[in-house]
Amino acid sequence: MNALFIFVLLLVLMLSGMPISISLGLTVLTFLFTLTHVPLESVALKLFTGIEKFEIMAIPFFILAGNFLTHGGVARRMIKFATSMVGHWHGGLGLAGVLACALFAAVSGSSPATVVAIGAILLPAMVKAGFPNKFGAGVITTSGALGILIPPSIVMVMYSVATSTSVGALFMAGVVPGIALAMTLGGVTWYRAKKLNYPRMAKASFAERWKAFRDSVWGLLLIIIVMGGIYTGLFTPTEAAAMSAVYAFFVAVFIYKDMGLKDVPKVLLNSANMSAMLLYIITNAMLFSFIMTNENIPQALADWMLGNGLGVIAFLLAVNVMLLLAGNFMEPSSITLIFAPILFPVAMKLGIDPVHFGIIMVVNMEVGMCHPPVGLNLYVASGITKMGITELTVAVWPWLLSMLGFLIVVTYWPGLSLWFPRMLGMIS
Repeated sequence: MNALFIFVLLLVLMLSGMPISISLGLTVLTFLFTLTHVPLESVALKLFTGIEKFEIMAIPFFILAGNFLTHGGVARRMIKFATSMVGHWHGGLGLAGVLACALFAAVSGSSPATVVAIGAILLPAMVKAGFPNKFGAGVITTSGALGILIPPSIVMVMYSVATSTSVGALFMAGVVPGIALAMTLGGVTWYRAKKLNYPRMAKASFAERWKAFRDSVWGLLLIIIVMGGIYTGLFTPTEAAAMSAVYAFFVAVFIYKDMGLKDVPKVLLNSANMSAMLLYIITNAMLFSFIMTNENIPQALADWMLGNGLGVIAFLLAVNVMLLLAGNFMEPSSITLIFAPILFPVAMKLGIDPVHFGIIMVVNMEVGMCHPPVGLNLYVASGITKMGITELTVAVWPWLLSMLGFLIVVTYWPGLSLWFPRMLGMIS
């Protein structure tokens, strides 16, 4: 009965239009003061111990690095490099968009940032080259979602905080599925462009490709710094995040010189605002998780599922449906922090690998960011393209269907996620 009260109250508050963080906080406080006898001292202790985790420090640093790169001209150079490599294929500019999104995702860790940075530059170029606006919008909206699957990923850090799973293992587990999804979206782009006879660009010469690579190499090096540093044990994911922020600042201000020192305070302020918002959500989500555990809700759910003979296949199907529905009205950070503590114990009892389960959650949230009615990427893309949500929904459906198919593959084929971290010896 208490569990029902918690979820109904949370749902009512969220549907009223209240921010997720406030809804979580009010739900927890209402429950604490009316239906439970948990000492407030233990709640305060949980509040502080919940957010003092070292991994949480990675979040503001990755946000800062992403903001420096978004404002620092890195996206423009990555688009030029991607165009020189694949622009001569069918739907070349669209394929360049997928590749540029994948590359930018690997340095920014954020989907909305990827959509804005790549879309704002590439979409006008696609329309000018003769592509329909809907085609470009479909490519960028869905490819931008790669930002939370290809490491470094802020959502993966959130999952690590909520479940105490290794951030490094999660980052490495996202590499192969991230590349596979980028290839899937690229395949859909190529097929539709060939079928509808969309324009192709002239093939770039080796000299043009080499120049484009040299121009973008400082941004691409960040991928090697973060991933290589974590893999070799040179630094932890949190230290890698700090390194990436310093490196992104240095590249944007002193190498590319697209930003002046006078622009730095504005970027720092924007990053601080985003970080504060996420940390406030984390704080309230930690309290929500504490209440859940105290009321024995995750354990009761696990016992009920096992008692009714629901196996791994049925559980993962239920998880996918639940997370896709949640994606209709919540953003990825909130979904992770609310659902991971509830579903994770059940997954562990069923013998599902914690890293694989994390990747399943992330791919679900990728799909959620692109499907109506309130997918976050849809709204970001709507602002860039000046298209309505209904029109955008029609534009993204071929790519969205391929993402749903990919979700099924990644859900029931653990090897896709676990092969790379196992090869690196990060998991057994």
